[in-house]
Amino acid sequence: MMYTPRSTLYRWIFPKWQWKGPNQRAVYLTFDDGPHPEATPLVLDILQSYGIKATFFCVGQNASKFPELMKRIKEDGHNIGNHTFSHEHGWKTPLRDYVQSVEKTTSFIDSSLFRPPYGKIKLKTANRLRKSGFSIIMWSWLSYDYKKKLTEAEIIQKAKNIRGGDILVFHDSQKTHAKISTMLPPIIDIIAQKNLTFDLI
Repeated sequence: MMYTPRSTLYRWIFPKWQWKGPNQRAVYLTFDDGPHPEATPLVLDILQSYGIKATFFCVGQNASKFPELMKRIKEDGHNIGNHTFSHEHGWKTPLRDYVQSVEKTTSFIDSSLFRPPYGKIKLKTANRLRKSGFSIIMWSWLSYDYKKKLTEAEIIQKAKNIRGGDILVFHDSQKTHAKISTMLPPIIDIIAQKNLTFDLI
């Protein structure tokens, strides 16, 4: 299974963060960094064509710019999570500033689900957010779709390692919108061929 270099150790150190979903016969599609005026509609159209629901971890700044896309995500029946206001780096941002960013985002995103950008967050910051009612949602499979050197075919090949219970990370962003239409449908087909369903976090 494909992990970020640090996530295996992180899962052991931070068991209260959610790394996998509860249903071992399902996978959990998630999309980070949106909404984006080109990428998000493509993702939504593909998901709609398959009848699949996903969770979108949205950046507050983007949510404030594209309220119509936020509305469509909700109307299409998807979950929405908080991804900070300006995609702050959790290891470089002071606790107070980071928490304020998350709180500012709640003006546009009413959700208790939170995913730290880059998967990086200080323990004190995570504990503060958890005490405020947020669930820290991480992942067990990362697509790396934002990497320019990684082709759609390579990402599709890596998807063959997806297993039941995996939380999958994709991005509906400027970096990925050109890959989505080619990449996402075959990956969904691979998952379906494994007799896995799609569930919401």
